[in-house]
Amino acid sequence: MNPIDLIITVCAVASPTTCEEQHLVFDWKGSLQQCTMAAQPYIAQWVGEHPKWTAVKWRCEYPHTNDKADAGDAAKTG
Repeated sequence: MNPIDLIITVCAVASPTTCEEQHLVFDWKGSLQQCTMAAQPYIAQWVGEHPKWTAVKWRCEYPHTNDKADAGDAAKTG
């Protein structure tokens, strides 16, 4: 199994225009599209534990462990 980032956009129940992204990591052995479909129970659990928030959209991505290194390299060469 590989770690997958489940990125959930959540908005405050009391203020629906106040939104943010939450990142959950879990092990997954399928495709990103399958992850998106299978993520619903994880999202329901998170929302159940955080009743002031509601999930409005979500996506799955492979972790980006080298983002900062890549950005630094681009700055040096750019």
